[in-house]
Amino acid sequence: MTISVQSCMQFSCYIFLVLFFFLVHTSSQSLNDQEHAVLLNIKQYLEDPSFLSHWNSTSSHCSWPEITCTIGSVTSLTLSHSNINKTIPSFICDLTNLTHLDFSFNLIPGDFPTPLYNCSKLEYLDLSGNNFDGQVPREIDRLGANLQYLNLGSTNFHGDVPASIGNLKQLRQLKLQFCLLNGTVAAEIDSLPNLEYLDLSSNFLFPQWKLPWNLTKFNKLKVFYLYGTNLVGEIPDNIGDMVALEKLDASQNGLTGGIPSGLFLLKNLTSLYLFQNSLSGEIPSVVDALNLVNLDLARNDLTGKIPDDFGKLQQLSWLSLSLNSLSGVIPQSLGSLPALIDFRVFFNKLSGTLPPDFGRYSKLKTFLIASNNFTGKLPDNLCYHGSLLNLSVYENKLSGELPEFLGNCSSLLDLKIHENEFSGNIPNGLWTSFNLSNFMVSHNKFTGELPKRLSWNVSRFEISYNQFSGGIPSEVSSWTNLVVFDASKNNFNGSIPKELTALPKLTTLLLDQNQLTGALPSDIISWKSLVTLNLSQNQLSGQIPHAIGQLPVLSQLDLSENEFSGQVPSLSTRVTNLNLSYNHLTGRIQREFENSAYAGSFLGNSGLCSDNAALNLTLCNSGLQRTSKDSSWSIGLIICLAVAALLLALLASLLFIRFQRKRKKGLDNSWKLVSFQRVNFTESTIVSSMTDQNIIGSGGYGTVYRIDVGSDYVAVKKIWNNRKLDKKLESSFRAEVRILSNIQFVQSTRVSEKIDVFSFGVVLLELTTGKEASYGDQQSSLSEWAWRHILIGGNVEELLDKNVTEASYLNEMCTVFKLGVMCTATLPTSRPSMKDALKILQSLAEPLFYAEKGFDHYYDARPLLKSSKQAILNVDHDSE
Repeated sequence: MTISVQSCMQFSCYIFLVLFFFLVHTSSQSLNDQEHAVLLNIKQYLEDPSFLSHWNSTSSHCSWPEITCTIGSVTSLTLSHSNINKTIPSFICDLTNLTHLDFSFNLIPGDFPTPLYNCSKLEYLDLSGNNFDGQVPREIDRLGANLQYLNLGSTNFHGDVPASIGNLKQLRQLKLQFCLLNGTVAAEIDSLPNLEYLDLSSNFLFPQWKLPWNLTKFNKLKVFYLYGTNLVGEIPDNIGDMVALEKLDASQNGLTGGIPSGLFLLKNLTSLYLFQNSLSGEIPSVVDALNLVNLDLARNDLTGKIPDDFGKLQQLSWLSLSLNSLSGVIPQSLGSLPALIDFRVFFNKLSGTLPPDFGRYSKLKTFLIASNNFTGKLPDNLCYHGSLLNLSVYENKLSGELPEFLGNCSSLLDLKIHENEFSGNIPNGLWTSFNLSNFMVSHNKFTGELPKRLSWNVSRFEISYNQFSGGIPSEVSSWTNLVVFDASKNNFNGSIPKELTALPKLTTLLLDQNQLTGALPSDIISWKSLVTLNLSQNQLSGQIPHAIGQLPVLSQLDLSENEFSGQVPSLSTRVTNLNLSYNHLTGRIQREFENSAYAGSFLGNSGLCSDNAALNLTLCNSGLQRTSKDSSWSIGLIICLAVAALLLALLASLLFIRFQRKRKKGLDNSWKLVSFQRVNFTESTIVSSMTDQNIIGSGGYGTVYRIDVGSDYVAVKKIWNNRKLDKKLESSFRAEVRILSNIQFVQSTRVSEKIDVFSFGVVLLELTTGKEASYGDQQSSLSEWAWRHILIGGNVEELLDKNVTEASYLNEMCTVFKLGVMCTATLPTSRPSMKDALKILQSLAEPLFYAEKGFDHYYDARPLLKSSKQAILNVDHDSE
């Protein structure tokens, strides 16, 4: 009996387990089927895009790359960079176990997707890089108590950072960078006890604000980005209580006061960016933040000396203290730092000699010390490791010969050592250094002759105000990339070789104040880009070649104080700055130059004459005296001509009256004025003023007129004149009309301003891409094309006009392109005002030496303006 009961109990347990696992399997299978159906509905909702072609009913959704499953259930969905232009499906939270959702970098429109409030288990949400508009919801905390990561950056959200964010107690990362936020920042953010990453950067439309938080509460915060947010006031002293802080960037703001001493005591601090503020006082002398890698305090009002303790920073790679008022010497210990790659202290009041070990113990790439009072020689080891890219030491009092290392420094891109007291010969290898682009050694005491070979890449060759001698070699024709050739005030002699005229990119040629002789080449091979030519104060002779007058873009010509003779060749009126004084020229002055603007252009040429006394030249003889008979004949001729002129005037009047009547009739029948705002003029006012004297520009797409409408002027473009309309011209016009018609006008005083901003953005895009406003397919324009490429993460550099793109200005062109994208946002309310656009342009277009440092956070933090370059060469532009 006992055995029977025990067997029964075992059998019952077995049946229970079987039923339990059957129910679990059934429930799991049911959930699996439900989730599969939801995902296929998402695909259908997105109109079966090609990138989801592998989502089908036959394969397991847990194997799809966009899906992550945990214990057989969907917990993660990633649909980033997919060109999605529909709102997020309202049923997406039917994936009941979803914890990770990423829709970043698409074209999703509309307000914040509030159906996400139903995803109760959500821990990670990334909606950055989309077209969302409106405000960040005040009930944002309804995303749930489990949320740890929230990224709404690079969108069009505006208004406040809401206080309810402070209720998301599990939040570890909050990213709101590069939006259009223009309200207040919630003080409640400091009540997020687990916050590790806070990024509000590049919200340029914030009104001036001060830090509203108790920084002591941020005891877990590691990354703190506030650059470009209009932050003012002083940095709180208790910032030293942020013991976990690793990266702080509060650059490009209006911060004042001193730098708190506690900031340099943070043990975990690796990056500190405070450049472009109004900070004052001395840099704290005690430095225990020994993990610092990047330190940028440039463009402030800092005084005092560079702390000796900086010599303890063994991890320091980037040090920028430029554009301050620092004084004293550079601590010797800085030259021995083993990790130092980039050293920038230009535009200060520093003095003394340079530490001799710079470059000896680290792979130095950038050494910028221009505009100080340094003396002595250049350190011998700057290119010891063969890594030096930029050497900029101009405007100091450095002396002696250049170190021999420069002759073997093949990595060098920029050499800017002008306005010092260097002497001796240029090291031989330096002339032909393979990568050298800027060769600027003017205003020194260098001697020697020009080389026959020059580095193929040199575009600026500036050697003026030295003691170079000898002739210009005929091999100069191989210097084909030369744009600026400035050799003024040297001891060059001999004639100007014809080969010098074979440089197609040359825009500026300055050879004045030398000892050049002989005639100018009669034929010019390829000076098609030459804008400025100065050969004054030499001993050149012969006639001025007629080819000089035919140069297509020449605007500044100075041949004064030479021995030129003969007549002045016909010159283009593009030559606005002309000096031919003190030669032996003869003949009559060209009529276009007979005005007071050229009063000093022809002095000291006794053989020249003019009909205008303002030129201070001999008046030209009007001809031999005539007899009384000739006089009588002349009077008769004048009377006949007067009668003929009167008859012609009467005929012209009749024709004009007839033309006006026909024109008025034509206006009544063919013109229609469509106004986008209230105006105080009619189409007849416009058409009657479209005359030649009102033309301000013309080209292949029509003529532009400047027309007075009473209280203001308007610009009118005429694109049709009874000829067959060119298809390309028609397409361009229709694109412009489509752009205007797509603007959602609102009845407010800001309408015209938003249109102006949109037009400004289109112009920026045209300038940077070289494309017309109509560029795109039949459904899009240039602005829509640009937005699409930005939001799918396209390479901005590949979109730029290759004809004007130069490596040294690439970042600036990318910045202007991206500002154009901002200004052409679909909704007028999403665009910055013209004032804000200018402010943004000024903020973003700062020189590379304090704005573009190539560190990841500068781009990750503002994805809309993300640079496509993986490695940035920090080319020095401090002399531009």
